[in-house]
This record gives sequence, C-alpha cells and structure tokens, in this order.
Amino acid sequence: MTRCLLVFAHPLGDSLNARLAATVEQKARAQGWDVTRRDLYAQDFDPRLTPGERQGYYAKLPATLGEEKHELSRAQVLILIFPTWWFGFPAILKGWFDRVWTPGTAFDHSPGFGPMLPRLDALQDVLAVTTMGAPPWIDWLVLRRPLRRILRLAILKPCAPKARLTWRVLHSAEAVAEPRIAALEARLTADLARLNRRLTCPD
Repeated sequence: MTRCLLVFAHPLGDSLNARLAATVEQKARAQGWDVTRRDLYAQDFDPRLTPGERQGYYAKLPATLGEEKHELSRAQVLILIFPTWWFGFPAILKGWFDRVWTPGTAFDHSPGFGPMLPRLDALQDVLAVTTMGAPPWIDWLVLRRPLRRILRLAILKPCAPKARLTWRVLHSAEAVAEPRIAALEARLTADLARLNRRLTCPD
C-alpha cells in the first residue's frame, strides 16, 4: 500500500485550497493509498524554529516533532496543497520545512560541511498544488516560477533526489470560474492515477 503524506496549509476551511485538498485526499484514498493528512492550521502548528532545534542542527540534542518526522521519513508520496503568497510559501508551511526537514530526518551533514547527504530514500513522488493571484505571465516570464525552483532545487534535490516533482498551479485564482477549477481537479485526478501506475508498476 502506497504511503502518502498530505500537507495542507490554508487558514480557511471553506477556501479553494480546502476544496482541492479534499478532492485530492478522496481520490488518493480511492486508489487504496494509506493517506496521512496534516492540516497545519487546524493543528495549530507552530512554524517557529526553537533555539534548541537550531542548536540541534549541529549538536546531539533531543529531537522534537517525532511523529511528524516519522511520517515524512516513511512517505512514498508527498502532496503539498497551499496558496502562494508574495511568491513564497505561507509562513506555516515554511516553518514545517524548517522544523521537520531536519538533520537526521531529511538529510545528514557531510564531513567538512560539504553537500548534504539525503535521507528521504522512500520518497518517490511529490505533487505540489498551489493557487496564485498573479497571472501566469508574471510567474513564468518575469519571475521564472521561483517557488517551483526552490522546492525542486533547494529542498527536494538535497533531501530526496530520487523524488519526481509534479507542479500544478492555478493562476489568477482570486476570481476563478468553476470550469477552470473543475479542469484542475480533473488534471489532479489524472496525476494521481499516473503516480499510482508508476508506483505499482515501476520500470
């Protein structure tokens, strides 16, 4: 059974992001996946890295957030659903990366402070779904999709280099018509089916 970690980061339970999260979760479970859902706002996740956690990056100190780190370590598929604000992650999701993707969980330090040594060997696929108020030409042509590059190159590459990223974004999402939402949901359904085939029938 495919182990899936779904991380949802939006403060409103009736938001478009919440609808997308519910759709993706339902489709993933319908495929027989073992889905663990983390609703960061609902669980009041504290995004602030503590002094002890920061010291623990280079010293042997007691670990925190053990359950969350275990979920990440065992996940074969990671699904992130969040709004893009100021062309970045919401603070609560950035804090989840800061506090959960830590040494001993997501990576290890190499001797002499060389490249990080990846630890997320189980992670095979990442599906990132985000909404954005800006039109696509600003995201693509002006800024060259900054958040996608950060996730792919600065987070996944050093921690889970084998993981394949599927990036889905709904631009101009402040006023979006139902047909565009339905089209995205259909695409996400197809994405999940494709991932399921790849995981159950690897090359």
